[in-house]
Amino acid sequence: MKITKDTVVTITFKATNAHGKLLEDGKEPRAYLHGGYNNTLPGIEKALEGQEKGFQSTLVLQPQDAFGVRDESLVTTIPKRDFPPGVKVGGQLEGTDDQGRQQVFTVQKIKGDTVYLDGNHPLAGEVLHFAVKVVDVKAASAEEISHGHAHGAHGHHH
Repeated sequence: MKITKDTVVTITFKATNAHGKLLEDGKEPRAYLHGGYNNTLPGIEKALEGQEKGFQSTLVLQPQDAFGVRDESLVTTIPKRDFPPGVKVGGQLEGTDDQGRQQVFTVQKIKGDTVYLDGNHPLAGEVLHFAVKVVDVKAASAEEISHGHAHGAHGHHH
């Protein structure tokens, strides 16, 4: 079966950044619903379109096809007095961006009375390398399509 919209694709992948740092070891299979559901990176979905079980490839994804380009408007500061207790540098917290949308921020540093936050994904702006293998392809169930994600052993669990 070919990978097309509304197929459940099970893959393994090893991911590294441009400097060779291992980000994902590729040992655990993952299933996603293919076809624009935002269940995997756009560059992976594009590369797998029309492929079949057994397909393997090494992909180099530019930021716009991975976790996006960095948006410096998502870098902000808050007074330390407004900062929740217990969160440390490298930790994450939820807040709202300038447009009032929910946003996850990573604590970059705490300096004096100021906390520096970054709302970009930690891998935004990075070129990523993936060694991908398609383990299985099957037609998605009506429930998976209506939920917008794969279910089962390597997919989403309710």
